[in-house]
Amino acid sequence: MFSVSTSFQPQQMVVPLSQLISAFHSLKNSATASVKTLHTDFSPELSSHLKEPNVSLRDLGLSEIRTSHLDELLRRLLPPPGPETPPAAKSTWTTSHISTTSFFHNKHGFSQRGSVRLGSPVFHSRQHCSPLQELCEQLRLLPVAVQRRGFKTFRLAKGRRGESGHDGPAESDAYTPAFMKGLLKDKGAEAHSLDQVVKQRNLPENQQEAFKTGFSEGFMRSQAITQRAQDTLRRTRLILLVLLLIGIYGLSRTPFFSVRFRTTSGLDSAVDPIQMKNVTFEHVKGVEEAKNELQDVVEFLMNPQKFTVLGGKLPKGILLVGPPGTGKTLLARAVAGEADVPFYYASGSEFDEMFVGVGASRIRNLFKEAKANAPCVIFIDELDSVGGKRIESPMHPYSRQTINQLLAEMDGFKPNEGVIVIGATNFAEALDSALVRPGRFDMQVTVPRPDVKGRTEILKWYLCKIKVDPDIDPEIIARGTVGFTGAELENLVNQGALKAAVDGKEMVTMKDLEFAKDKILMGPERKSVQIDKKNKTITAYHESGHAIVAYYTKEAMPINKATIMPRGPTLGHVSMLPENDRWSETRGQLLAQMDVSMGGRVAEELIFGNENITTGASSDFDGATKIAKMMVTRFGMSDKLGVMTYGDVTKQSPETQAAIEQEVRALLKDSYERAKNILKTYSKEHKKLADALLRYETLDAKEIQMVLEGKPLDH
Repeated sequence: MFSVSTSFQPQQMVVPLSQLISAFHSLKNSATASVKTLHTDFSPELSSHLKEPNVSLRDLGLSEIRTSHLDELLRRLLPPPGPETPPAAKSTWTTSHISTTSFFHNKHGFSQRGSVRLGSPVFHSRQHCSPLQELCEQLRLLPVAVQRRGFKTFRLAKGRRGESGHDGPAESDAYTPAFMKGLLKDKGAEAHSLDQVVKQRNLPENQQEAFKTGFSEGFMRSQAITQRAQDTLRRTRLILLVLLLIGIYGLSRTPFFSVRFRTTSGLDSAVDPIQMKNVTFEHVKGVEEAKNELQDVVEFLMNPQKFTVLGGKLPKGILLVGPPGTGKTLLARAVAGEADVPFYYASGSEFDEMFVGVGASRIRNLFKEAKANAPCVIFIDELDSVGGKRIESPMHPYSRQTINQLLAEMDGFKPNEGVIVIGATNFAEALDSALVRPGRFDMQVTVPRPDVKGRTEILKWYLCKIKVDPDIDPEIIARGTVGFTGAELENLVNQGALKAAVDGKEMVTMKDLEFAKDKILMGPERKSVQIDKKNKTITAYHESGHAIVAYYTKEAMPINKATIMPRGPTLGHVSMLPENDRWSETRGQLLAQMDVSMGGRVAEELIFGNENITTGASSDFDGATKIAKMMVTRFGMSDKLGVMTYGDVTKQSPETQAAIEQEVRALLKDSYERAKNILKTYSKEHKKLADALLRYETLDAKEIQMVLEGKPLDH
């Protein structure tokens, strides 16, 4: 029996019988369309030794069979169905297989009872025989005995194409859904040349060239659009790639993603030590005692055998303690510069971050680098941020790792010979006791605020760097800047230079420095403030009252300046100029300060009456009350309470509090009366000084003296 599959594909019918050429050659003239695939397979038992080369329809000359003649071809080739075959129902779907009663029949196409015996297949006979059937009966020993049926897979189809060498469409195309087949078929049918399209549309000859030209222009335009789209896509990809690289680089520089890098080289000082050849003790002014103590450290770095020959141990750490701006960092740099050794700088806040273990790792790396370049100096600024007291804190449970590592590096099991650690802090009380013990920080050097002599040296050092008037007296500026540090004095000189530059001067004068000092102490001038004549007059007499009491009180400090120019929150002020720094004050000096503070309110009361006194004396009363209370509770200057101190007045008994209040009130009342007596005595001088302030607004010490002596001012 010879069977034909019901699924057809163009140009894929393969028959292994070369003898069929003559049988089908008579149909070539009437067939012009392609036919779908005709499959015949070998019997499983005969396929290993009975094989015939496969022949395609093109080789047989049957590639021109039309679809319209397919029914006629099938009718002539195949016999009519027997009574066992049910009539096919009309349907839009093509039935590829009808299941039988056994798996063997479904797989092999015939019943197991009619299977091949002794290597020869047995076929069922049919009542109606066609010439093709008769031909097959004659050729039954040829290897077309049995049709193989089963389920196709992509792997099976690929293997069959490999065996046959077929390059046509894949067999998996037969499994494409019907609607997709229609789409693909229509799409393939349209794939004709431009001439065929023109012929199919029956265009006139005069329009064919225009049609081709338009088609070509549209094609070229679509190609240009496609090219532009590809170029845009290429540029977009390039831009995105660049942005991605930039983003990765930026993330690698952030603290969160760069811990791995900063752990090994997070401290710039640990990688790149600084050579301080241009900084020596000559650049340090105003702290002579600290310089002398650090000179021994320089000797150790330059000649350590001098100290070890007698069996002495070399210092490991030096702690610099003092207010901000006194020159602690400059001293550490000068030590390294004098000894000409590498200088490693680190801030205490650089060690700890959000990741556990980063601080300890940076400490290890810092000391490892320093030991490799010994002798050297390690300077840790703001030591209290890394060396604070160790406490149990749920907010920072691992903060002790950094200070523990610092303690181990400074005085642990492994020595660090040749490495001097200099720490600086302005809050020594917060340091851990294990850090400041001998063996770690052996020396503690106090760097105080400079005195008059120190301030004068600092001013001279900074004034020599700018163009100044030869008449400038740095000592006067130093006397009026009590409590200024070296950094504040540098700022004062810089502010004076800026003022001279704004005024268009060729050099800095004394007035520029005085202006800078007042600006730092009391704020900038408020020239835009509009003050009426009455308030301006009250302010002039108020400030004149302070100046008169200060001028005629024996124990009071000398006057430096009086002004009614508004500065900061005040409408005027009188500044004092001590002759030297006061390390302690006498009872008379304290009473004189109280008297000067009372002079402003007394002047308002005497000149304008008790009804016109102002609130301008509030700060004066605060200062006077503070002095009186300290005299009673701390300095033991009260005859009634005696030499006894009272820390917290609120914790004292009511009787003691009443006694303290009574003594303070008595001191303030006596001071007020003394100031009133002075202003009544020198009322004429008071009026002259007030008129001069209303006219000139600002008077220095020499001008005040000339006014009080009745001499004219040269303005």
